Amino acid sequence: MLVMVKANAYGHGDVECSKLLEEFGVDYLGVALPGEGMKLKKHGINLPIIILTPGIDNFQEIFEYNLEPSITDPEALISLEGAINKLKIARCKIHIKMDSGMNRFGFTFKETDLIAEFINRNSNVEVVSFFSHLAAADDQRHDAFTMEQITLFSLMCDDIQKKIPYKPFRHILNSSGTERFSSAQMDMVRIGVGMYGTSYVDETKLRPVASLQAPLIHINRVSCGTVGYGRHGKVNESGSVIGVIPLGYADGVDRHLGRGAASFMLNGKRVPTIGNICMDSTLLDITGVSAKVGDQVTLFGDEPAATEIAKILRTITYEIFTSVHPRVARVVGP
Repeated sequence: MLVMVKANAYGHGDVECSKLLEEFGVDYLGVALPGEGMKLKKHGINLPIIILTPGIDNFQEIFEYNLEPSITDPEALISLEGAINKLKIARCKIHIKMDSGMNRFGFTFKETDLIAEFINRNSNVEVVSFFSHLAAADDQRHDAFTMEQITLFSLMCDDIQKKIPYKPFRHILNSSGTERFSSAQMDMVRIGVGMYGTSYVDETKLRPVASLQAPLIHINRVSCGTVGYGRHGKVNESGSVIGVIPLGYADGVDRHLGRGAASFMLNGKRVPTIGNICMDSTLLDITGVSAKVGDQVTLFGDEPAATEIAKILRTITYEIFTSVHPRVARVVGP
């Protein structure tokens, strides 16, 4: 199992999650950029780490930190070979990405000979895996295309395999692919957002691994008028109780969640936003809820789920998670 911890573990905290995943027995970690991998190594993570977007001029740093770059096109292959020779690398591990239909990056079938020639020419380079990426594994309307991708990837790997002296392992399944196409698990599965509790296949089978919470820092009883910037928060004629939490749009609370568009959980009850989201704070109408300063408000977690917030914002949970600013503390619970 390879688990993606790129983009700060999809916003959840890359170091914190990587330490737990290492403890739980995951085989590989995946990140997008060399700096992400170097950060994990500096924090003592010993698991092998694949760099999915290494670029073509970062190989010295990558090899210094014992990271494993993915090579996605002929230009990167040429650059890699030059770096290996220049740095006199005795042994290194890499991964080769195939384009099976995503049409983003990766080697095409016409370029498989280049890969085989490179492998045979560089005995000091171990290709650990061939891999590809499914474009629409979550959507059954595209199942025929997904099967075409799986078949094409297998054919590409088979073509290279006939020309080289060893067998790299293979992986193509992302989270949705792992749920829906178990016959194509091959040698490894590559889990991303599914590890963090989101499924685009069956949401009932997964639970969120984290929640975004903040304490009430102020309670204000307002008898009339408005609250917040622009006076968009209208107070009930009978008065309102306003709670303030120290999270705002600078922390990843999207401004479109303001003015009652979303409601969060406080002491077992939903409380709507009121007025505009501020940079560093959010106002909540907590009228009728028994609460005191210090009580925790859940913005997403078990309830409301991140999928609910994503639907309000007409986006995906990836964006909800990764929008949480690094200044928000990531705390590993009991």
